[in-house]
Amino acid sequence: MTSRSPGKPMQTDAELDCLVVGGGPAGLTAALYLARFRRKVRVVDSGASRAKWIPRSHNVPGFPDGVHGEDFLQALTRQASSFGAELHGGRVLAAEAGDDCIVASLEDSRLLCRTLILATGVVETVPPAPGMAQAIHAGVVRVCPICDGFEGQGRAIAVLGDGDHAARETLFLRTYATSVTLALTPEGRISTPVAQALATAGVAITRTEATAISATPDGVIMGDPGNGEPRRYDLLYVAFGVTPQVKLMRDLGVALDEDGRVRVSEKQETSVPGVFAAGDVVRGLNQISVAVGEAAIAATAVHNRLERRLC
Repeated sequence: MTSRSPGKPMQTDAELDCLVVGGGPAGLTAALYLARFRRKVRVVDSGASRAKWIPRSHNVPGFPDGVHGEDFLQALTRQASSFGAELHGGRVLAAEAGDDCIVASLEDSRLLCRTLILATGVVETVPPAPGMAQAIHAGVVRVCPICDGFEGQGRAIAVLGDGDHAARETLFLRTYATSVTLALTPEGRISTPVAQALATAGVAITRTEATAISATPDGVIMGDPGNGEPRRYDLLYVAFGVTPQVKLMRDLGVALDEDGRVRVSEKQETSVPGVFAAGDVVRGLNQISVAVGEAAIAATAVHNRLERRLC
């Protein structure tokens, strides 16, 4: 990120009907809807959508052969742009809600908007193991059992984490595979009821350092500090949780829930009038289909909130 040069005047753009922060599935879908409602809408995106990590998803409706995350985003970008949505790279650094508009501050400009849709998403917590990013792109390391647990059938799976969240993902994956191992970090702990559920499901528990993991094109090798014998798994799921990106929400005084995500109404409106939210930053399911649906609801609510536009 580059900072604004000292003395450089900050530009103020013409007022938007809606500013969308975040260019993932939720943000782009909201822009598509608003553009087709003939609203002046702009997306500001940092380029860090979690959807880019998807090697190929088979549970996105309408793609029976699966779709790569980047391909899906590119298609949404073309579609929204074709109807007049403005898409710009960059970061919204701060936002402030006034009586009649919202002011969003970028690195070298300000945007005035009547409404705001926050689709900032979440950031996956990934351990600093060698080659982890490449392994995720290759599909050997995965982060979403709901998205691709089905493809784990008949394969040897390990889940890496440090507590009950990882253990519950391990139990979920027993729906698909008989060979599922929970790999806890040395400091990891699980509660007694969850440990009993793992034992009932026949799940093995081991411990490993994140740095003792290495990925290959066809699997993951994981060191075991207990006996020194490395083991190979077809797939490794990383389950350390996510961090909702809510800095702008805090700036605006938007109410958050106990998990640090945005509270919204049935129309996706936050506690601040005119400010809406959609996608992973709202609830913990973290699914493209959910994000797209929430974005459609938010965009329609924004359109209905604004003055009627006549042709």
